[in-house]
Amino acid sequence: MSDLPKTELLFPAGNLEKLKYAFAYGADAVYAGVPMFSLRARENQFTWESLAEGVEYTRKLGKKIYFTANIYAHNMKLAPFMKAFEKMYALKPDAYIMSDPGLIGMVREQYPDAEIHLSVQANNTNWAQVKFWHEQVGITRVILSRELSLREIREIHEKVPQVEIEFFVHGAICMAYSGRCLLSNYLSNRDPNQGVCSHSCRWEYKVFHQENNTDDLYDETLQSGNYEPLKGEYFLTEEMHPDQYLPVDEDEYGTYIMNARDMCLLDCLQDLREAGVVSFKIEGRSKTINYLAGVGRAYRRTLDDLEAGRVPDLDAYSPDIFAISNRGYTPGFIRGNLAEKSIYYDKNDEYHEEDFVGIIREYDVNRGMARLEVKNRFDLGEHVKIVMPEGVLEYNIDTILSSKDDAPQPSAHGGAWDVWINIPHDPGPWAILRRKTRDVSKSKVD
Repeated sequence: MSDLPKTELLFPAGNLEKLKYAFAYGADAVYAGVPMFSLRARENQFTWESLAEGVEYTRKLGKKIYFTANIYAHNMKLAPFMKAFEKMYALKPDAYIMSDPGLIGMVREQYPDAEIHLSVQANNTNWAQVKFWHEQVGITRVILSRELSLREIREIHEKVPQVEIEFFVHGAICMAYSGRCLLSNYLSNRDPNQGVCSHSCRWEYKVFHQENNTDDLYDETLQSGNYEPLKGEYFLTEEMHPDQYLPVDEDEYGTYIMNARDMCLLDCLQDLREAGVVSFKIEGRSKTINYLAGVGRAYRRTLDDLEAGRVPDLDAYSPDIFAISNRGYTPGFIRGNLAEKSIYYDKNDEYHEEDFVGIIREYDVNRGMARLEVKNRFDLGEHVKIVMPEGVLEYNIDTILSSKDDAPQPSAHGGAWDVWINIPHDPGPWAILRRKTRDVSKSKVD
C-alpha cells in the first residue's frame, strides 16, 4: 500500500444525470455549476431543485459535492449573487468554488463557516499567492493553474503544506490563462468570465486577400463567397522573433492557429501525488455521459492501482481515453512548455477510436433485451462493446426492435427513437454502448 494520503478523484457534473454517472464510474466527488453564477452558465443544466436532489444523492453515497460559483462579477451582479448564495448555503454542499475576491469577501462576512475552494480562475501560480489566500482569507484548498510545471507544484506544497492542492489532470486547455480570456467577448459579445464563452479559439478562420486600397475597406465587407484557397505555404512571424515561424495551414474548413490539444495526465498521477496534489480534477461539465465513462474508467483504475501500491497497466487503461472525442493529448505544462506541440494546426476536428452508440436505459430479463437510447446510427449484425463501470463486454447485435411496436429494424438512428436490442445479460443501470469508429480520420491524431 502507498503511504501517501488517499487522493480524491473529482468529476464534472453538468446535470443531475451526469452527476449520477460520474459517481457510478468512480468519482469521489463532483463539482456542479449553480444557476447563473458559474463559468459554464450556458451549458449548465442544473436548477435549484435538481441541485438539491444532487446533494441528497451525493450524501446517500457518502461522497462530496462542490458548487461552482466562480464568475468575476460586475457591480450589477453583486446583490443577485449574494441572494443566490442564500440558496446555495441552504443546500449545504461540501464547498463552494469561487474566484472573485470581492464575492469571497462578502461571503466570508455573511457566512464565516462556508468552506471555499479557490477556483483555477484566480490564476494561482505561486506559493506566496497561495499563502496569502490561506492566511488572509482562510482558504483551505486552492485549484492551481493548469500552466504550472510539476516542479512548481511541488514547491508550492512544500512552502504551504497546510493548504490542499487541487489540479486539473484531464480535459480541454484554454488558450488564455485558465480561461481568463476576452476573445469570445470581442468576437461574439459573450464574456468567458461571466460564464458564456463561445469558444472563439475553436472557430474556423480563413485568410482573405484584399487588393483594394484602404479607403475601400470601409465600404466593403468580405463574405465567404470571396474566399480563394491559399496557394503555397504561409507563416506568421513576430518582430522580436523573426526566426520563429508559426505555420498557418489551411484545409477546406479553415485554419486553426489557436486549436489547443487536450490535456491528459494519466501517466503523471503518481508524480502529482508525490508533489502534494490531493484532488485530481477532470474538466468537462458540458461533456457527454460517454466522456464520463471513458475518463472515469481510466483514471479510477489507475488511481486505485497507485493507492494499492501497484504499477498501473496504462496499456490496458488508456484505450478508454482514446475511445472518447479528443483533439489529441498532451501533458499540458507539467513537464514544461510544449510550444508548437500544444497546438493542432491541421484540423479543428475531434478524434475518437470508438463511436458512442447509446445509453442502455432498462433491461428485460425475460426476453434478454435492453432498451437503448440511440445516440449514433448502428446496423444489424454490428460488433459492439458494452461499457460498464466494472468491465467491458463485446458481442454482435442480431436483433433490433422498435420500442413502439417491437417491429424488426435493419438499423437504428440517433435521436430518432429508442430501440430494443439483444444483450447476453443484464449490464446494470450505468451501461453504455460503443463500437469501433467507421471513420478512420476520426481515430488518429498525428
